[in-house]
Amino acid sequence: MRILIIGGTAFVGRHIARAAVDAGHEVTLFHRGQTGAAFLPQATHLTGDRDESLAALREGSWDATIDVIAYLPRQVQSLAAALGGRGGHHLLISSVSAYRTPVTPGYREDAPLAELSDPATQELTAQTYGGLKVACERAALELYGPAATTIIRPTYVLGPHDVTYRFTWWVERLARGGSVLAPGDPADPIQVIDARDLAAWTVALAENSTSGAFHAVSPPPPFGFGDLLAAIAAEVAPAGTRLTWVASDFLLAAGLDDQNLPLWPGADSEYDINAADPAAAYATGLTPRPLRDSVADIRAHQDRSAAALPDRIGLPAAREAELLRQWAAR
Repeated sequence: MRILIIGGTAFVGRHIARAAVDAGHEVTLFHRGQTGAAFLPQATHLTGDRDESLAALREGSWDATIDVIAYLPRQVQSLAAALGGRGGHHLLISSVSAYRTPVTPGYREDAPLAELSDPATQELTAQTYGGLKVACERAALELYGPAATTIIRPTYVLGPHDVTYRFTWWVERLARGGSVLAPGDPADPIQVIDARDLAAWTVALAENSTSGAFHAVSPPPPFGFGDLLAAIAAEVAPAGTRLTWVASDFLLAAGLDDQNLPLWPGADSEYDINAADPAAAYATGLTPRPLRDSVADIRAHQDRSAAALPDRIGLPAAREAELLRQWAAR
């Protein structure tokens, strides 16, 4: 089949594009040409900025369109207008941040969704992200119809080529061993999904024109931050590695956030969204690999050059040691 991917060269889109080609499909990638210009030569590459011009999509037709990078409803609307009915089944990558919090552990796809305080806002912030994703979902459903629309709501995505470095930082930190500052409570809920599993399943949904909304999360709750760090440590941590759990209040008072300690919910009131029920997705074929396999692959593929590290991600070793000393002496 012919598959169009909007944003198919960086991380999630990159893995979806690879999965589609590996499955034997004819793939077209629409991207800005800033990342992955030489990636996947088997695909057709169309260059453009969706916020400026979609002229590159003026010709052609596809059986399915996978939109990886829609953050504003106007982007969904302009894409639909540019395709003019030539895009086939529409798959939108959304987020579990689309839910209104608090939610109960094991919540399903029919849980109440977030609402924007200002429906006209075009400003993407941590506060508006979830509501804007909901607005994108609603725009897609209105433009393509429920029968021709698939909404995919991932949690934290991990795997090789992760440009966010959030999960990867923990793999690298635990691989160094020693005394490791573990933030918050070991029972704090967390879920992840390997980008390669997300990709293969997304392509299968496109192949089957499967409609509906689905959680792309793993594992089913309950699963805590302690379980996550234990799984990483079991794969990469040297003997003698020790986790020291430090209370969130102490860390917040010290000025730390989820940039310093990635994936830690900190003072985030929405951390309970990390306990979604994945049953609907599993029933349609989502098959997450063991977390330890993901950890091993990330460790093997990680570029450890200083240039590869995103700004502000992680806790410098000296700062971590000082915080651990302060926590022990409190």
